[in-house]
Parts: sequence; structure tokens; C-alpha cells
Amino acid sequence: MGGPVRSGRPGAGAGGAVRRGVPAGLLVPALVGVAFLLLPLVGVLARTDWPSLLHHLTTPQVTQALRLSLVVSGWALLLSLLMGVPLAWLLARVPFPGKALVRSLVLLPMVLPPTVGGVALLLAFGRRGVLGPWLESTFGLTLPFHTAGAVVAAAFVAMPFLVISLEGALAGLRPSLEETAASLGAGPLRVFATVTLPLLAPALAAGAALTWARALGEFGATITFAGNLPGATQTLPLQVYLLLQDSPEAATSVSLLLLVIAMAVLVALRGRWTGGAVREARATPPEGAAAPADPAGFADLGAPEEGPTLEKPPIRPGAEVGAGPAPAPAAEESDLRAELTGYTRFPLTAPAGTTIAVVGPNGAGKTTLLRALLGLTPRAHAEVLLGGRDVTRLPTHRREVAWVPQDGALFPHLSALANTAYGLRARGVPRAEARRQAREWLTRLGVGELAGRRPAQLSGGQAQRVALARALAARPRLLLLDEPLAALDQTTRARVRHTLRRHLAGFGGVCLIVTHDPVEAVSLADRVLVLEGGEAVQDAPPAEVTRHPRSPWVARMLGGNAWEGTAGPDGTVELAGGGLLTTAPGEAIPPGPGALVLAVIAPEAVSLHLARPEGSPRNVWAGTVRELTAVGSRLRVLVTSPEVPALVAEITPAAAADLGLTDGTRVWTAVKATEVTVVGL
Repeated sequence: MGGPVRSGRPGAGAGGAVRRGVPAGLLVPALVGVAFLLLPLVGVLARTDWPSLLHHLTTPQVTQALRLSLVVSGWALLLSLLMGVPLAWLLARVPFPGKALVRSLVLLPMVLPPTVGGVALLLAFGRRGVLGPWLESTFGLTLPFHTAGAVVAAAFVAMPFLVISLEGALAGLRPSLEETAASLGAGPLRVFATVTLPLLAPALAAGAALTWARALGEFGATITFAGNLPGATQTLPLQVYLLLQDSPEAATSVSLLLLVIAMAVLVALRGRWTGGAVREARATPPEGAAAPADPAGFADLGAPEEGPTLEKPPIRPGAEVGAGPAPAPAAEESDLRAELTGYTRFPLTAPAGTTIAVVGPNGAGKTTLLRALLGLTPRAHAEVLLGGRDVTRLPTHRREVAWVPQDGALFPHLSALANTAYGLRARGVPRAEARRQAREWLTRLGVGELAGRRPAQLSGGQAQRVALARALAARPRLLLLDEPLAALDQTTRARVRHTLRRHLAGFGGVCLIVTHDPVEAVSLADRVLVLEGGEAVQDAPPAEVTRHPRSPWVARMLGGNAWEGTAGPDGTVELAGGGLLTTAPGEAIPPGPGALVLAVIAPEAVSLHLARPEGSPRNVWAGTVRELTAVGSRLRVLVTSPEVPALVAEITPAAAADLGLTDGTRVWTAVKATEVTVVGL
């Protein structure tokens, strides 16, 4: 094999990527393949009688065949749309036994020899076929040697192009877009017309164009099933077949016409069907980069909070915090009562105006909880009452429950203003009024100047604020936010959190926020609901969860050291990983000796020493520094010890410098007994 053939200039390539050398062993066969496909087309162009081209194309026989071809291909396209769109939906969205077999049947005409397809159609719909006699006796319909037969033959071989185009597009369509539209109050038909269909439009157009072009060029199945009758079934490809015998020059001219039509269709598609280079921009500009600026800014919203706050700030409806009017309440102030079964198994109640942070490890059931309240998952079922109204058996769009999934699920074909007005329009608000209210909400969240932009033109923080504005504008009774700030950088997250806190304070319904961020949990919520394995481990105010976490995961999320163990006598804890922990003298450990407990030690309560400390510490262990991490203005030091589980200490950089801490430094750790918090599991 020869050496690599280098591209023209370094660094060239799509998207700025560096082009790699193309091995000659691949390049040469590829060029031969291109020539193999190109030479027949060159042959047609070279042998075309250009002076007589117009005469050949305007003869009565050719014009009659052309008109018939357009009629047949048009009806074949319509027939393909009527059957192919539902079939593509079925294959992409509905699980059923035998789906692989049905998909194989759809693709079969693409690989079946056309004449064999014609024979199969004849045996099915011919006068002596399986359905032919019934069609003739019941409807007086005879397909063979009739224009209708030519339409059926063309649709049979062309419809697979439409089905596979749409199936791929439907499979790639994010379900969260349609689910979010339903949560905003849009019924199934409205969701299909305003969200699904516009997003499928490019694939539908591409599939329809290919289907029409394939139907226009159909020959084998048509001549076998429908015959070759002038004015009835003699389409343009069949006319070429006859002209080859009597007038080869005219056959070449008509072939050129068909070739130009086919090439025009493919060029017009520009790779949309084959996944070529032309793609709609979907990437979200990175925060802080040369993305579209945030003209509204956040200067008028005040400085973001610096760290976890143990209690939700006392902001009330109408409070003057930042710019803009006070947020509007929910459609009706509604309390929440839900009984969850299935994967998630617990009751959930909350009065109107409550914000609940839902936390827990991956797989705990957080998103399942939200989807159960929406009625969107078979994994769990929720009996839901909102304001005393039972919405359990209502479809999603009638529950008055708005949902903001983690990715925001902004509709990419709509502007920020149209996105925000979507829920209002779905609930019957006139267009002008919906747009006025939507613009007010965008202004409240600091993105009013971006109303005309599409989601692809928004940064991550801007898109999240638009998604939140859309949900709040719909005035739901229950607002569900699934990690709404997870995709943002720290600076933008703090700003959006500040805005979100202000608007949730005036929300008249109940809000559930799924989060992995302790700052969000303690600064936004009135209560923190801790889930593990689909069960509620703890449901308490943020301060209580911070001081007395009942889950090791939550304790670690909050930055504490969490050790599981067994309660011993005299306030001691026998650690599951080995070792003994002493608590405050005389303190009774609930629920008593022998019970499983969780011991929590704040990192700032751990002191580090180069020599064994003397004096008051009751818990002293030797260890080795394994990791130093900067957290704001302090350092977190991970210390491993053969006596107890790994321990995290938090100290100042100056203290770390005085101790000369590096990876591998031998140290002593000390924890006062009064700094140990123990809760029962």
C-alpha cells in the first residue's frame, strides 16, 4: 500500500478540524467508483442530439407520457403519505410484537427486483389474484392495465423512501419536546401540529421528494402489473423503452430529462436524507464565550449569594427585589396531595406556595417522581389532587402541571417569545394577549431583549430563563423543575438561581425542584425531600436536613463526612468500616444501642496536626494526606487512615502552608466529641 496523500493545507477541514492524510489504497478505488458512476451520465450527455432535444421532448407521444407520469407520481406520493406517515410513526414510537418483521416488509420493495414486485402485485390485485376479484365485484375497480394500477405499482416501490426518512427523524426527535408541550396544556393534535410536524418538516419534505422521484422513474413493476398502454399506463420510463427500438436519439433525450429531474431532486435535498453536511445549528453557545450577549444582564438583580443559606430568604409576593413587577401567582393557589406507588412509594403533601427540593443519588427516583405527577411514566403511578381536584385520570395537558426538563426543551422552530406564549395559546388566550404576557415574563427574567431569537441563538443561561418564563407564564398549579440549572457554569448558575428564587417566592402553586446542588436545595426550597431507592428517606426544612441528614449521600452532598455504624454504649459508635467514634459524654444516641446510625462530621470540625494533639479531642487518628482541593477561599484535605474511613478536613490555605501539607504528608486528625452529630437510620 502506498504512502498517505496529504491534503492541501494544514488545518483545513470542516469545522476547523485538521484533515488527515488519505491512504492511496482507499483513494484510488474511491476515485474509480466515482468514475464508474459518472461515466454513464457522461455517456448520456455526450450522445444527446442537442439540436433536436426540444423536438424530441415535445412530440405528442412524449408529452402524453410526461403528463401521465406526473399524474401517476403525484397520486403515488399522496397514497404514500396517507399510509407511510402513520406507518413511520408506528415503527418509531409504538413497541409491538413483530416490529422487525414489519420493518423488513417496508424495506422489501427497495431490494426486490421491480419485475418481481410487479408479479407480486398481479397475484395480489389482479383479476385472478387474492383481492382482485373482490375489488372488482364490490367496487368495480380493476387495477391491471389501468392508470390506477400504475399508481399502485409506483406507490409500492416508492413508499419505503418516505417511511425510512420519517422513521429516522421521529426516532431522533427528543420526546421531551412533545411531553413539555403537553405539560403546557397542548392536546395531542395541537402537539402534533405545532411541535412534531414542524420539526419533521425537513425529513418529510426530503422523503416526499425522494418518493415522488422514485415513482416518476418506476418501470419494472409498472410494465409487469399495469402494462404499457398509451394514455393509460405508458409513463415516461416506458416511453423510453419503446423509443430505444424506434428512435434511439429521442430515447436519449427523454432519458436526459429524467436524469435532470432526478439530479435536481437530490441537489435540492442537499444531503438532508443521507445526513450530509448541511445541518441546522443546534449547539448551545458556551457561557461566557463569544456567544450572543445577554443584553438584559443581571446588574439590576443584585449580587448572587456566595454559599449555602440554611433558610430560604424571606421574600414575599410583591417584594421589591431587583427589576420588574412582582411575579403573578398561579392560576389558582393549590395545595398538593399525592400518593405514589410503583417505583416511587410514599405520600407527598404540600400547601400552596411551597417549594420542595428533591435530592438523592442517581436512580433514586427523582425524575420518576416528576413524570409520575405528570402521568408520563409506567414506572410509577400517582394519585394526585391539586387544590382538592382529582387530576389522576386526566391526560397531561389537562392537569395544569408545567414541566421544565433538564435540557429546557425549548421548541427549536419557535422564537423565545413564541416559546413563552405557547402555554398561554394552548389554554385559549388570544394571540396578541398571549404575546403581551409572554414578553412581560421574558422581561421579568432578564431576557426580554432576546424575544426574537431562536433557541439555537441563546446561551445556556438565556435558554434556561426562557424555559422558566414559559413554564411560569402558563400559570400552572404545580411547577416541576428537573435540574434546571445543571447545564450552567457556576457564575451563570448563581445568577439564574437568584432570579428563580425571586419568582418562586411569588408563585401561588407548589414547586418541586430536582437538584444535585446543595446550594440550590437550601437556598430555593422550603423543604428538602430526600429519595433513595424510590422511597422518602427524609422530608424536612433545609436547616434540619443540613444539621441532621438521615442519608449518607445527602451528608456528602452537603460536604460533610458521613459514616455508617452501630450505636454502642455510653455514646460511642462502632463504625461499619472499622474503628470507634466517641460522641458527647452522656448523649443518648437514638434509637438506642445496637441500632444502625449515621455519624456526621463537618469538614471544618476536623483539625490537622503534625504531632499527636494533647488535650480535649476525644477522637484522634493518624493518617496520610491524599488530596488537596480548593473550595472558594479554603482548602479541602482528604486524609486516609487505617483506623477509620477516609476523612475530609477544611482549613485555610495559610494553615496548609504552615503545616507544609502535600500529597503523602503524615498527619494526625482530631475531632471533638461535641462536633459529632448522630442520627438513626
